[in-house]
Amino acid sequence: MHPIIKLVSQRLALGFLLLFGASALIFGLTEALPGDAAQAVLGQSATPESLANLREEMGLNRPALTRYFEWLGGIVQGDMGTSLTNKLDIAESVSNRLGNTLFLAFWAAIVSVPLAIFLGLVAVRYRNRWPDKLISAVTLTTISIPEFLIGYVLVYFIAVKLGMFSPLAMINDSMSIWQKLNSIALPVIVLTMVVLAHMMRMTRAAILNVMQSAYVETAELKGLSNFKVIWRHAFPNAIAPIVNVVMLNLAYLVVGVVVVEVVFVYPGMGQYLVDHVTKRDVPVVLACGVIFAAIYIGLNMVADIVAILANPRLRHPK
Repeated sequence: MHPIIKLVSQRLALGFLLLFGASALIFGLTEALPGDAAQAVLGQSATPESLANLREEMGLNRPALTRYFEWLGGIVQGDMGTSLTNKLDIAESVSNRLGNTLFLAFWAAIVSVPLAIFLGLVAVRYRNRWPDKLISAVTLTTISIPEFLIGYVLVYFIAVKLGMFSPLAMINDSMSIWQKLNSIALPVIVLTMVVLAHMMRMTRAAILNVMQSAYVETAELKGLSNFKVIWRHAFPNAIAPIVNVVMLNLAYLVVGVVVVEVVFVYPGMGQYLVDHVTKRDVPVVLACGVIFAAIYIGLNMVADIVAILANPRLRHPK
């Protein structure tokens, strides 16, 4: 078997194993929470008889492992089941929410990825000088501040004081693309500030590592400008680690939006997940958790595969 096919197959098998482990962990943690969906629906004043009847109706009186493997069998067949609290089809409810989350993550990536690479190139061009130090200081400061704090500060100063954008990121199908972009401007800024530092610093480190190579020194001895050496010779050979870190941060943009969605009341998967965690709606929590895990594991696998393909020893085996 070709080495690349073998390694890709190993990554895929590991990905499915991790997905199974993630679903089991999410189910176990959800089961460990106090109360259940019946208690959340009926409230603290419910009688034991009414709780027992509702638990039997919801199927909560069956063993936990039985319920988990029944859910797992449905997922394998493409059936996410129905919500315990509102009896709605989970797949239908999730589809719109997932689309909204991907829409937010897409525009955050459109802004953050080119900006991070550009700042990384500028930092290399002026390394150890004031532009490099300023970029590093600002990006490290933003990554050190929690997302919710950045969100609330932006809401207060930009939305409330300046009135530039809406403090609530509410979107629907009747809105035009420009109305949607105006609505999600603040969440996009928050997500960009959160992921920018990591991508920028990894871009800078990857290019500086390549700059120590002999062919880069040869290009410099030929009299090429510093920018041409970085752009034409160093940057193309640093693509693999840069793509790797970009993929990891894209995964975070999709999976890590929960806090941002709650702060801006954005109708995405994160808000949907939080709402149903409070209701102890295990099928919904499992479905959302598995979708998030699948996206994160999938993008990590893409990063691994890109790194494999960028390795000449694997592309051209003896």
